[in-house]
This record gives sequence, C-alpha cells and structure tokens, in this order.
Amino acid sequence: MGRDRRDEPIDPPAPGAAATGGETDYAVFSSLIEDNAEDLYENAPCGYLSTLLDGRIAKINKTLLNWLGYSRDELVGRRSFSDLLNVGGKLYYETHLAPLLSMQGEVGGVALELQAADGTRLPVLVTSAVKTDDAGEPILIRTTIFDARDRRAYERELLRAREEGDRERARLQDLVATLQRSLLPPVLPVVPGLDAAAYYYAASPDELGGDFYDLFPLSGLSWGLFLGDVCGKGARAAALTSLIRYTLRTAAVYDGDPATVLRTLNTALHEQYLNDDRSFCTVIFGVLRPDGDGFTMTLARGGHAAPLLMRADGSADYLPMPLGPLIGAWADVVFTTTTIRLNPADTLLLFTDGLTEARAPATEARAPTTDPSGRYGDEALRAFARELAPSTAAAAVTAIISLLDSLGEGRQDDTAVLALGARTADNPMPSA
Repeated sequence: MGRDRRDEPIDPPAPGAAATGGETDYAVFSSLIEDNAEDLYENAPCGYLSTLLDGRIAKINKTLLNWLGYSRDELVGRRSFSDLLNVGGKLYYETHLAPLLSMQGEVGGVALELQAADGTRLPVLVTSAVKTDDAGEPILIRTTIFDARDRRAYERELLRAREEGDRERARLQDLVATLQRSLLPPVLPVVPGLDAAAYYYAASPDELGGDFYDLFPLSGLSWGLFLGDVCGKGARAAALTSLIRYTLRTAAVYDGDPATVLRTLNTALHEQYLNDDRSFCTVIFGVLRPDGDGFTMTLARGGHAAPLLMRADGSADYLPMPLGPLIGAWADVVFTTTTIRLNPADTLLLFTDGLTEARAPATEARAPTTDPSGRYGDEALRAFARELAPSTAAAAVTAIISLLDSLGEGRQDDTAVLALGARTADNPMPSA
C-alpha cells in the first residue's frame, strides 16, 4: 500500500503565505518545493562542468552553455576545459591549477576568464574538486563556475575610485606644499659675517602646519628674526601664520625692541582670541646687530622654548631668559628682553617643540636622557648639543635633520629649526 505523502514532514509555508487548508493548499506548496534534480543541474544560477582526468569535457550544464554560446555537441567529448580559457588562463591552469588539483584534490575561488564562442571574455570564479571511486582513485574533476562580471565591474569601479582618490590626494599634497612654502622664506638672506641655516619638517603631507621662522633686514645694519608655533593645523593655522609673519615684520620696522614687537603681536592675536577662534601662538623674536667680530642679539619670547647656545669652547646650554606669556591668550602682558653676544664660532639654535616632543625609540642610544614620558625631551637635546658643539649653523641644522630622521615614526608634529652663528676667519663669507 502506498505511503500518504501528507504524512511526510515538510517545511512550513513562508510567513505571509495564504493558509486556506486542505488538499489544494498542500498540492500548491508541494509543487513549490519539488525540484527535478536534472532541471536544477541544467538551469542552476552557476555553471557546472565535469571533465575527465585529461581535461576533456564529459558533462556541462545548460547555464554554462548559454554563457559561452556553444551547443553541447560542440564541447562534450571534443574540447577540454582549458580550451575554454583565454591564453593567459590556459597557461595558468596547466602550470598551476592542474598540478594543485593533482596534489590537493581541490582548488577554490580562482579568478579566470572564459572565452565565449563569439570571442568575448567572461570573467569567472572557478572551484574544482576531484571525484574519486570507492578505492580512492580519481575518476573525474567537477568544476563549479560563477559569473564574475558584476564583481569585475565593481572591482574596476573601486580601482577607478582609488586612482581618482590618489590623484586628488596628490593635488592636495601639492597645494599644501605650495601654501606651506609661501609661509616660509624661500631662502635666508645673506648677512655679512653671519652663518645662517634653517629647516622645516612637515609631519603630514596632507595638512598645513603652523610652525614658522624668518630672518629679514631692518633699518641700518640690524636684522630681525623670529621662530614660533601656531596653535592648530590646517587652513586656520596657515591664515594665522600669515597674520603673525606680517605683524612681526611690520611691528619691527616701527619699533625694533623685541618686547614691544611681541606686545603688538599679542594685541593683534588677542582680538581674534576673544572672538571665537582661540588664536594664540608661541614665538621668540630677536634683533641682530653686528658687533666687532661677532654680533649682539636681543631676544624676547612668549611661551616658547628657550634656544640652545653652543659656544666656541665646546659648551652648550639653554639660554637663560624669561619664558613670557603665550601670545594672544591675555590682554595685559609683559615681555622681558635678554641680550647676548655671539662670538666667532658661537651658534644659537632656535627650534619648535616638534623636536623635543617627538617620541624617542626605545633602542635610541640617547634614550637614558629622554623624558620619562617617552618624549625625546629637553635633556636629550641639551646632551645632543653638547656633543655637537662647537658647530657652524649649517652643520647644526644638518645634525638636527639626521636626528629627526633617526626618530622615524616618533616625529608626530611639525618642526622648524633656525640656526645663527658668527663666522670665523676659517669660515668666511661665501663669494657671491
């Protein structure tokens, strides 16, 4: 007696399906879940291919035939799977995939291109497995092929977007570099008897920094100089840097006293600070005057690190001078000047905190003198200067560049360096 199929377990209808009950509902539902195995093979949403061990096609489904534009008789028993591949794919299959199949018994997710009957190419993803008999001997290779045209188009679009992004970034970096150069002197002016050198390290090629320096002529034989660091980065920092450079240069022309120049700058920045952008900076400003075989330099600083003075006798230390307040943070501020003499072979090194706040590598030879926080630190820089002294300005800047390079990824902020030294008879002015 035949078994009633209604007694067989079946999956419940999908949510929302009509539930009227009875034989009619069961028949409809049953017809939905019954699939003819041959029809499922022939019309699957992927290509199926079976080949003999020598690669000849033994069986192929209708889906793959439709993709390629061949009839079954044109391929079965007449062509091999590698015949369906483009030249590069055929070479790759014979030299890599076939040996891998032989050794591993399967390969999966390999990107290849099939060549259709009309010559067009079809990008596909191929997975193959070796079928064995009961004794474990290989008898067939079964291959599943997925159409990768949409994926290939997606990958091309991703590549196009990435290339466009790279071009945009290159344009941005070029713009940033151009703007950054405009905020720094293209070259330092030639000052008789003075050895001057400068360097600027940009921590990011994509973002404008706020470090700045300058050396420029004033009335008579005096020269103005400054170095500082703006709070923040980007376009806002660049605009503030431009304002600072213009204000310092202009103020110095009217009154060369460094304390007065910094007060003028403080007034200009404090007006913006009170508005909405909290604009402030640290800066050190000085006036340089020839004095016999050397120079007299008068300096004032507002919240900035003290410069290092390397003497001709090989000593080196931070210049003792009042710190002064941040520029722009308060209205009523007082700055105090300090005057020093640069004798022949003396060099003054001004720098921004990107140098001392860089992270020192654990294996760095100077690590014992670094700050406990892991920064390179003021003490390490002092020790570095003492090893370097005496030094010319150019040699000092070259040494600082090497130091920054040695810190590698620890360089997390922009760094500006300005070195000024009095020339000696052994280090005369270069000829024009």
